[in-house]
Amino acid sequence: MGHRIIYVEKCEYLRLYLDNLKVEIKDNEILFPISDIQILVIDNYKSSLSVPLINKLTDNNVCTIICGVDHLPKSYILPMNGNFAASGNIAKQIKWEQEKKDKLHAAIVKAKILNQIEILKENNCSFEVCQKLYDFVYTVQIGDQTNREGLAAKMYFRELFGPDFVRFDEDVINAGLNYGYSIFRSLITSIIVAKGYLPNLGIFHRGKNNMFNLSDDIIEVFRPIVDNYVYNNLTDEILFKQQHREDLINLTNNKIMIDHRKQTIANAIGLYLDSIFRYFDEDDEGILFPDPVIYPNDI
Repeated sequence: MGHRIIYVEKCEYLRLYLDNLKVEIKDNEILFPISDIQILVIDNYKSSLSVPLINKLTDNNVCTIICGVDHLPKSYILPMNGNFAASGNIAKQIKWEQEKKDKLHAAIVKAKILNQIEILKENNCSFEVCQKLYDFVYTVQIGDQTNREGLAAKMYFRELFGPDFVRFDEDVINAGLNYGYSIFRSLITSIIVAKGYLPNLGIFHRGKNNMFNLSDDIIEVFRPIVDNYVYNNLTDEILFKQQHREDLINLTNNKIMIDHRKQTIANAIGLYLDSIFRYFDEDDEGILFPDPVIYPNDI
């Protein structure tokens, strides 16, 4: 997987040229080696993509996101075969035991709440709220039967964004959250496919019409990274601007701590996924959960 993030906002044509992405803007052309690209975001609904380019992007497992008129991600381009071992991996994925999924569900909920606590502490939020969230962590049951995740999320969001905040309202905060989550979800999906698994066969997300159930399971512990950006950059804004979109895309280019080491977010997602696959294949319960505090990529 490459390392560059390309955001295309003003472009007429995107073509393949000698293993390069060629971006054509009026009379100008820019070339990017496809092997260097990790994420390609096309935020111009009038742009045209060539079929050879699409095939080359999928061959290199580039996370390609196409946005609509509202600038929100609408489509992902994913390869049909992401890994030579896909058939065997999918056969194992179908047989994942429910008991193990329920145990992992509880572990993910605990890790997500702990990451939410880290974001509250990072921003000097209420000590009492943090203590209450710790109480939720200690009382998570197998399969999160008492919905500690939902209770924690309600308290956490209201502490960050105010007592009147309602998730999924049409406001700038929710626009930022939705956009950031979509970017992370697409990156996670591309890595799942690259490892030879199906993103629609989940651990605890089971939506019949959801093609990304496993992606939605995996993203849970990464959501606080987006929350932190939105809290620090959008709470006083009136409009969700292009700069905010670019910043949220570039969040994935930073590093976080996992397994006591700083890793790029893409590498951290890969390590987290590998530990989950080992858990199902080898009864290895050493899940590698990430920390939500980001570090610039040059550190």
